[in-house]
Amino acid sequence: MDDTYQFTIDGAYSPATLPMERLAEYMAALAKLLGEKSDVHFRSVEPGSAVLVAAIDEPAQPKVRDRTEKVRDGIAPQDAVKAFGDLDNLLRKDNAKGRLVGAAGAVIIPFPGRERVEPVSYGAIRQEGTIDGQLIRVGGTGDTIPVHLRDGDLVYTGLYTDVATSQRLAEHYMKGPLRVSGTGVWQRSEDGDWTLDSFKVVDFELLDDAPLPQLVEALRRVSGSGWRDVADPVADLTADRRGDDR
Repeated sequence: MDDTYQFTIDGAYSPATLPMERLAEYMAALAKLLGEKSDVHFRSVEPGSAVLVAAIDEPAQPKVRDRTEKVRDGIAPQDAVKAFGDLDNLLRKDNAKGRLVGAAGAVIIPFPGRERVEPVSYGAIRQEGTIDGQLIRVGGTGDTIPVHLRDGDLVYTGLYTDVATSQRLAEHYMKGPLRVSGTGVWQRSEDGDWTLDSFKVVDFELLDDAPLPQLVEALRRVSGSGWRDVADPVADLTADRRGDDR
């Protein structure tokens, strides 16, 4: 026996006013949401705003049920997530909202559509700053020279500089760490994460990459530094770096 799923377009159309082209868009996105192409069939458009009814063949019913529940829970495959977004965008364009009702009559997935709260958009922010890393690329043609720095697993690829600065930088290619200074353009995502769009390098300095114990010994040799009286300076410096209370 077939299961049926109902996708309701609430507030935009009736079956008599739903344009065929728009119906095709909704049907295509709904088919991708449900998956199991050969076992999912369009049955009808029923009254109640406009209700698209899809029939699921018995062999595919558990898979479709699992897929739609994963969409609801936010753990579905990427193609199903995209289909959800496509359906919701169609509803928003039509000033409607919607819902997917399963075979048992319960709402499986609500679609906010016109009621969806759009994320806050943040423009580009220009700010002076510094970036640390090993120089792994410098060179190019023209007056703007690309610069790449690597800091562990993170690679900064949006950096650039002028010809004169690039010539000075080139002397330190694949050598010790640098700290470049300049002006960056940053973007903030809706989750609060910052990403670097571009960074104009205007100057740089070499960083000391000597091991920490070696640096501590050098500090202890400085008269009046107080480091000679610290029993375990490496542990203290590490704790300070982590913000630990000692």
